[in-house]
Amino acid sequence: MSKFNRRRVLRGMLDGGAVTVALPFLNIFLNGNGNALADGKPMPVRFGTWYWGLGVAKDIFVPKKVGANWEITEEMEALRGVQKHINVFSNFTAFKDNAQNFCHHTGWVIGRTGMAPMQQGEVPGETLDISIANSIGRTTRFRTLTASASGARDTYSYDNPQTPNAAETSPMAFYTRLFGPDFQDPNAPTFTPNPKIMVRKSALSGVMDDIKDLNKVVGSEDKQRIEQYFDGLRHIEQQFQQQLTKPEPIASCKAPEKFKEDAKNGTDTTLMAARHNMLADLMAMAVACDQTRVFNMAYGGQGVTKLGYEKPHHTCTHEEPVDEKLGYQTVCSWFTRRAFENWAHTVEAFAKIKEGDGTLLDNVLIYANSDHGLARIHSLDGMAMFTAGRAGGRIKTGLHIAGDGTPVTRLGYTAMKVMGLPVRTWGTKSNATSKEVGEIVA
Repeated sequence: MSKFNRRRVLRGMLDGGAVTVALPFLNIFLNGNGNALADGKPMPVRFGTWYWGLGVAKDIFVPKKVGANWEITEEMEALRGVQKHINVFSNFTAFKDNAQNFCHHTGWVIGRTGMAPMQQGEVPGETLDISIANSIGRTTRFRTLTASASGARDTYSYDNPQTPNAAETSPMAFYTRLFGPDFQDPNAPTFTPNPKIMVRKSALSGVMDDIKDLNKVVGSEDKQRIEQYFDGLRHIEQQFQQQLTKPEPIASCKAPEKFKEDAKNGTDTTLMAARHNMLADLMAMAVACDQTRVFNMAYGGQGVTKLGYEKPHHTCTHEEPVDEKLGYQTVCSWFTRRAFENWAHTVEAFAKIKEGDGTLLDNVLIYANSDHGLARIHSLDGMAMFTAGRAGGRIKTGLHIAGDGTPVTRLGYTAMKVMGLPVRTWGTKSNATSKEVGEIVA
């Protein structure tokens, strides 16, 4: 084993004072294959989600061939360039059981929480990304990051039913949050702890001491509530400590240049794509810089519009007639194809960043889902999903998996198992599953 490691610094003296200069992330810091750190620890594996609205047109979306070498179908033409990096999942079902089918809500909620909501707008438990973030995201600056191109701060990430994680919609604001004054460049030659963080950590320590005292005099139910709250504060404390510690050099981390202007607001697909792609590029670099290991991206929901067409995508799904010759709603499918162009951009954003002997995408698993199978009838069967990335070699890619009507929760369960969560089952009632999508597990 090399005597060097990622924390290696050069030490010397300057005008009588000690000087330390961090080395960049050299190949010597990796093992002989370039796919792990020199001390044997694997490269970190990250998890993300991506969302698109209003499902798919089954007849032109679902490949005829199952397994490898599936054909690119008409509706997935935009994914041709990333086919080797993704898996496509067709014909899965979100079971509403004894609940109503809350339009454009029930499907994605089941896919992200494993549970059917009992009322419109309800998210009955923590979402998949949070379950994973609580396991792998507690040592980074941000436990999780969420961004949406819709402009409406749509979020598909919830800590609990009362706590949504607001999505960032402005690329300029997102840049400032990620790479502004509080960003500690891991490749900078010097490190100066942020005094604002030091003050916050000091204040937090006082609060935590008060909570310890309070915990001695309250009843059992309050102790449970305090412990949950205290756990959250401990996570914040860990984040503060991380920001006050010199970060390890990361070769793939290159803070982008600040935008000269923000993305324009608007719901037409051209403006949505520009905003989405700026956010996706920032998200990929935030992950490369190890600012977070769990992230969420959303393209658009129901309000996406097309220049020169009088109806938004949602209205189109219900009012556009099915083309008698083609057998599907042509404008609705046009909207879906635009969404998949943005999905392809997200995959490419992670694939183009080199990490170790591969790419950032090789060490990421991205789970993508939607709200319906066929939006025209608000169906919860025929649900489509995707994954992208190899999760550090734990996932096979380039496959088409037919769900044969089994629960959508199988993919979320698989993701949690792959990310190392000790789950034996996930979901409730008909959505409960302990069956992985084994075909994709390496």
